[in-house]
Amino acid sequence: MGNSKAILADSRKEVREHAIAARRDAKGGVILVPVDFSDHSKAALLQAAEYAQVMRASLVVLHVVHDPGEMPGYYSKLIKKKRATRIQDMAADAFDHFMEETSEEHPKLESLRNSARLMVRGLPVTRILEVVDYLEPMMVVMGSQGRTGLKHLVMGSKAAQIVQLCPVPVTIVKKKASVD
Repeated sequence: MGNSKAILADSRKEVREHAIAARRDAKGGVILVPVDFSDHSKAALLQAAEYAQVMRASLVVLHVVHDPGEMPGYYSKLIKKKRATRIQDMAADAFDHFMEETSEEHPKLESLRNSARLMVRGLPVTRILEVVDYLEPMMVVMGSQGRTGLKHLVMGSKAAQIVQLCPVPVTIVKKKASVD
């Protein structure tokens, strides 16, 4: 199952095909982990990898390529080399770097090294739910910044929307506060 590079699924048909292939290749159940490369996302990935090892499940790590209006150039900030390239190529580079770095930092998490990587383009909540429909995971594990108050009301929370709309159990993970 483990892919060394992210696979980009452009159309609904490709999303369906890649999700079905990941499901078919999985040993046991599947845990879906949507990531955005944040610290909260990394914490969720690590938690999901631990769950996968205990449950003997496979991980599918998903990134939705979306350059949000409130943060244009999001991917270019993640890539050290400045170059003219397509947004999905920058996202794939960032995704691969994120996964490789996380795997190297946690070599004992075999489920992390063997995870499948899938990228789709679109609106994050819509595309995550679409992948859930095709993949039929046993659970979704995702990170959340935990916005509260006015920011939460104005910007909403992708994690909260997934919790409300997802047909499978969802675990929300926040990065542990560092104690200095």
